[in-house]
Amino acid sequence: MDLLLYNTLTRRKEPFRASHPPRVGLYTCGPTVYNYAHIGNLRTYIFSDVLKRVLAFNGLEVRHVMNITDVGHLTGDRDMGEDKLEQGAQREGKSAWEIAEYYTAAFKRDIARLNVLEPTIWCKATDTIPEQISLIQALERKGYTYRTRDGIYFDTARFEGYTKLSHQNLEALQEGARVEKNPEKRNATDFALWKFSPSGAQRQMEWDSPWGMGFPGWHIECSAMSMKYLGDMLDIHCGGTDHIDVHHTNEIAQSEAATGKKFFNFWMHGAFLIIAGGKKMAKSEDNFLTLDATATRNGVEPLAFRFAAFQTHYRKPMEYSESAIAAAQNGLQHLRNQVRALLDTAAPGDIDNGYQEKFRQAVNNDLNMPQALAVVQEMLKSELPPETKLATMFDFDRVLGLDLEKAGGSETLPDEIQSLADARQRARQEKQWALSDELRDRIQERGYLVQDTPQGMKVFKP
Repeated sequence: MDLLLYNTLTRRKEPFRASHPPRVGLYTCGPTVYNYAHIGNLRTYIFSDVLKRVLAFNGLEVRHVMNITDVGHLTGDRDMGEDKLEQGAQREGKSAWEIAEYYTAAFKRDIARLNVLEPTIWCKATDTIPEQISLIQALERKGYTYRTRDGIYFDTARFEGYTKLSHQNLEALQEGARVEKNPEKRNATDFALWKFSPSGAQRQMEWDSPWGMGFPGWHIECSAMSMKYLGDMLDIHCGGTDHIDVHHTNEIAQSEAATGKKFFNFWMHGAFLIIAGGKKMAKSEDNFLTLDATATRNGVEPLAFRFAAFQTHYRKPMEYSESAIAAAQNGLQHLRNQVRALLDTAAPGDIDNGYQEKFRQAVNNDLNMPQALAVVQEMLKSELPPETKLATMFDFDRVLGLDLEKAGGSETLPDEIQSLADARQRARQEKQWALSDELRDRIQERGYLVQDTPQGMKVFKP
């Protein structure tokens, strides 16, 4: 059965073929670690995690590389403004290195709580400065670069097919980019490969180079790291749709100009998470929610957000609301209850091949998770024996990543938390709502979540 994936480069679904089967090279654009990831960012990592799991479900061995951007990403994606790490350091009164370390750790905690599998290789921009310099030198030798007062730039006019990923009208793009125009740039779409440190000032993150003291541009890091760690296994490159027009377009241009070879066969992009009013969730809009804030405000566990993400195809905008996330928590709990009921009567037996193929057809159709969930419910409501349902469900969970094998266990709460939970239960029975709210807050301050459901109060560790 073919695995069909939507390729942004060709704008159609295509059968996926690994360049070196059964091995697959997968590169995921990682976070810029100047602040917490918001749940819109995290939706993209859930999408790429499902992709990785589906590749494995099809018997492929995935070599997954994810970068950590800890230098070079400016507040304006077209090389204008301040470095986001330096900005974060000023905001919090720490060094840029401390900011990077803190928010890298926070990001890793978030994806672990969402059951997003870690990449094979984590790599940091600051650890690959020599490779980035070498790549810029290769572009320089081929005549693709020029120097301005603030850096070394890539001349996009010299690269034929600059818009083959974005499919944008280049003339309109040139005009639209003039709001960030650098008068020394030959073309508005040209981008920095290396930025010079400001005259008379020392940056926290800067390196010597053949062109002077400075730091790499945002785009060059992903090209250098994907080539270093994947070699010629450039199969799939992932990211959010906001990366198509600038970041990924520039990656392709500089990489193919330097090597003369195609840079990645498949480009896959996850759509935005949107909030009330149709706006995308973004740090720049100051309208973002972290995973912790979502859990605390709504009394839901992180895996409920993962389950919520499955309700919408990854290429469609996902609408966020508190009612939707609460519904997802209930849906996840219902699924666990179904599995728990089966575990009460049977142990896993043999997988049902028919339903396994139905599930595979769904996920192999460009990661159609809403369809996959429909197959899950169809299977659970079927006349299959309990032991077959369990084995088949746990097989599905290799892709779902919902830890359903743990559904049979019950969590024992620490004595202090159990006492607070019992006190809150009594307060609710006596309609002492203010006390109930106070006790809920005390439980959640201690790292547990409280959820009021039709079946009663649930207290759990997120």
